[in-house]
Amino acid sequence: MEDLYPLFPDYARDLKLNLQNVLKQAELTAQQTWGTAVASAIATREPRLLKAILAEAALHLSPEAMHAAKGAAAVMGMNNIYYRFQHLSGNEKYSQIPARLRMQVIRSHGSDPVDFELWCTAVSAINGCGACVASHEGVLRQKGVTEETILAAIRIASVIHGSAAVLDAERLLA
Repeated sequence: MEDLYPLFPDYARDLKLNLQNVLKQAELTAQQTWGTAVASAIATREPRLLKAILAEAALHLSPEAMHAAKGAAAVMGMNNIYYRFQHLSGNEKYSQIPARLRMQVIRSHGSDPVDFELWCTAVSAINGCGACVASHEGVLRQKGVTEETILAAIRIASVIHGSAAVLDAERLLA
């Protein structure tokens, strides 16, 4: 991560400082923090940010948790498009038709179910799928997760998303 911070231009100093801070929030465990960071970085698709996050996350996550965080990003990348379309179309008939999409990772990710839900919620926020955000946030609340914990994960997603946009723009302008 230390190699990444110098890439932030002066106008994005807030993002750089926020990135350093959101990865140390007391509301989240190390697994929740780094799994959220991995899933969010994958969702943003910025290569340098993703590489840095994956390298640091490997120091904090078990192989199973790393696999689950990547799985959350993968399945939500698909589901967010599908369910966002259903929601945005306004056509109720779409919600009555089976999705017929394979989503086994949701049940077989091999990690903590609460953590996996946090990661799915973070990716859904990045991808702008209100239906998925509401669904996964509801599951988290049913499992007793506090609003503070949920927002801590969303802070990570928002800062990683903003950082990815800046780093990508700077790469294109260089």
